[in-house]
Amino acid sequence: MAAPLLPDRLWSRIAPLLPPVKPAGSRGRPPVGNREALTGILFVLKTGIPWEYLPVEMGCGSGMTCWRRLRDWQAAGVWERLLRVLLQELASARQIDWSRAALDSASIPAKRGARRPAATRRIVAGRAPSATSSPIATAPRSPSA
Repeated sequence: MAAPLLPDRLWSRIAPLLPPVKPAGSRGRPPVGNREALTGILFVLKTGIPWEYLPVEMGCGSGMTCWRRLRDWQAAGVWERLLRVLLQELASARQIDWSRAALDSASIPAKRGARRPAATRRIVAGRAPSATSSPIATAPRSPSA
């Protein structure tokens, strides 16, 4: 049997960070649970299939349901909190090798008041002459031509 996408041990760490599922109204389908939605999200992200092709047989709801839940959790800051919790656990277990860590400007914004880069100096003194206004192109034609 294949390993589950969301083992119980990992789910026990993630579940407290997720907002509660909104109760169903008087009409419509009952809401999909957080664990089922997360399993669907992980399946789509791991396989690369389009959201609308999420297999119904997985019991994760529709692809659109999982996509909406992913969007809502992103807006609620769930992923940032999850990253912090997991990093704290790994750091306390001394499982992170910080000597191999790297940062780049795409992930860390510059501090306010940082110096602006100097303007790029021009390589040539002036503009190149236009091909349409060259002396040959604008010379009057001789009557004999």
